[in-house]
Amino acid sequence: MPEDWIQMGTLARAHGIRGELSVDWHADSPLLADMPLWLRDGGGHVRKVRPRSVRRHKGRPLVLLEGVDDRTAAEALRGCALLVRRDALPAVREGEAYVRDLQGCRAVLPDGTVLGVIDHFEYPAGREIWVILTDDGREVLFPARPEFIAAFDLAASAVHIAPPEGLLDIYLS
Repeated sequence: MPEDWIQMGTLARAHGIRGELSVDWHADSPLLADMPLWLRDGGGHVRKVRPRSVRRHKGRPLVLLEGVDDRTAAEALRGCALLVRRDALPAVREGEAYVRDLQGCRAVLPDGTVLGVIDHFEYPAGREIWVILTDDGREVLFPARPEFIAAFDLAASAVHIAPPEGLLDIYLS
């Protein structure tokens, strides 16, 4: 794909019978209805979609997409990624980064030790988890919460982290 895509969310499950879908939203910003969106299915095919409506329900966005008129059509989209083109997003502010830019960065501990490399991201129950691979091949599931992230240094391809007490003992003992 020639465009640089950013995954903003994942269609989670149908809600009700009229085609609404709950969305696992991976961004801090509620831009869902304000910008052009694309949908990427499991086969990697991308197509433009247009939200007809967006509302919140129990802290999650519910979206109704054009052409999705019933529960069966909505269920068929479960697991699809909601994408935006990178050039449609605002520039990041000081001290912020797009998650996509963190993949491949070194995860650096407060003492300067490199824990490993950020390999990929998971979003269980709407929570952002960074999967960090250590040099010896172990996976560390790091909760990407502001209080555990000290700084981004994308020029040096590094993210300085301060894991919660005991987290590394679980994975490295």
